[in-house]
Amino acid sequence: MKDNNKKKKVALIGCGLIGQSWAVSFLSAGFSVSLFDPTEGVTEAAKEKITAKLSDLQNHGLISKRKISDYLSQIYLAPSISKAVEDCVYVQESGPENLDIKKELTQKIDKATSDNIPIASSTSGIPTSLYANELDGNYRCIVAHPINPPHLIPAVEIVPAPFTSQSTTQTVKEIISSIGKEPLELKKEIPGFVVNRLQGALLIEAFNLVKEEICSAKEIDKAISDGLGLRWSFMGPFQTIHLNAPEGIAGYVNRYEKMYQGMFENLDIEWSSVIKLGLEQELLKLYDLGEREKYEKDRDNRLTKLILHKTKT
Repeated sequence: MKDNNKKKKVALIGCGLIGQSWAVSFLSAGFSVSLFDPTEGVTEAAKEKITAKLSDLQNHGLISKRKISDYLSQIYLAPSISKAVEDCVYVQESGPENLDIKKELTQKIDKATSDNIPIASSTSGIPTSLYANELDGNYRCIVAHPINPPHLIPAVEIVPAPFTSQSTTQTVKEIISSIGKEPLELKKEIPGFVVNRLQGALLIEAFNLVKEEICSAKEIDKAISDGLGLRWSFMGPFQTIHLNAPEGIAGYVNRYEKMYQGMFENLDIEWSSVIKLGLEQELLKLYDLGEREKYEKDRDNRLTKLILHKTKT
């Protein structure tokens, strides 16, 4: 726990899966959290999910052995946005991935908060300049995009708009770092940011391989989980290829650039068409959505063990 976070409060607007994970991360780092969701009953249900996540982290030794009730005592279920943001040092909005909703929520938060409080959004790909450009307090609006599930995965994309102040960007990076996250600052806005663009590039080819009947979805997943993903879990793609040639990255490019360029000259694919060709049926056989919670639990347990391993090496 960060001692300097004690008695500091953050407001979390939107209490779905992402908002719940943010709550766990902030509570674990010593913050108190104020929760609000405009949908009736969601905030109360979120507290139960937060309790379960805290227990899981504690069982794996990833957070202190304080009583869970001590963590929960730092949660305030707010009846409105204005009440949620009272005395907060930071606001994290995690509403639906919808531009109009982002505009509405951010406008309400802007009106309810003082002019020095950062307003961050968990959006997966909507640039701040699209939803906050007309606000008086747009200079304190920024994207802080976590990777699902945020309470386990440390990376958070920090994406300022052209009008976001440097002090806002710096403050958000410091707050994100103080809860044990790894801020990844983008120099400028781009739709989808970095993580989803990298994932999207891989998915484009994955859908193409299924469409062309090169291999099954199961084999593609194995190519990552039993292949590329093992290296990527502790080193990125550039470090990987830098070590894959005696001359480093320059030697790798010299050897393989033409091969890679030749692979993707005429790639044009609609993902929805591949879904109709049987991809969805294959995945449903492998992972029945009726058991989604079981698969999510298994994913989180594996991620937890991986994080424990990485912190010990």
